[in-house]
Amino acid sequence: MTTTATALTTDEAAARLDELTVIDVRTPGEYATGHLPGAHNIPLDRLGEAVPALRDAAERAGLLMVCASGNRSAQACAALAEQGIAAATLTGGTNGWVQQGLEVRRPEGADGARPVWAMERQVRLAAGSLVLTGLLAGRRWPAARLLSAGVAGGLVFSALTDTCGMARVLAKLPYNRAGATDLSATLADLKG
Repeated sequence: MTTTATALTTDEAAARLDELTVIDVRTPGEYATGHLPGAHNIPLDRLGEAVPALRDAAERAGLLMVCASGNRSAQACAALAEQGIAAATLTGGTNGWVQQGLEVRRPEGADGARPVWAMERQVRLAAGSLVLTGLLAGRRWPAARLLSAGVAGGLVFSALTDTCGMARVLAKLPYNRAGATDLSATLADLKG
């Protein structure tokens, strides 16, 4: 059974925030830089572990999936729809939320933490750096151009499949895991 995901604007989500269960699918490092009030952090790469708890939470209240821009939360909604769980995505993500001047919260002790770049920005930096390295090294060692070709192929595949292997790898780096939330405690809280 599949369910169609809906999208809520920042205004719609802000008006209904008290009646929604908000799930932030960004990395713990991104989540620590600021999230919607009451949001639970379940990184996209761990969403599968959370399906039973999310099913329980969806039976009590609507689910709102959130990320930086709306791309990962749309992927989360699609994955949940495959499990028969209805969820909405926040149009524009936390970036749009902040642009509207709406409140964001940070975990305790995160105020002095160095902000983590959004995953899309990290991917652009990594991909661009690898392509440039391949091109520059290719002047001396022609085979190094294959690095640039491999990254280009990966970007095309990413666009066609709406997935990103590089983001999955980057999400495992220590600065994206900083202040990792206790997923077990989050899931227990969602089971209510």
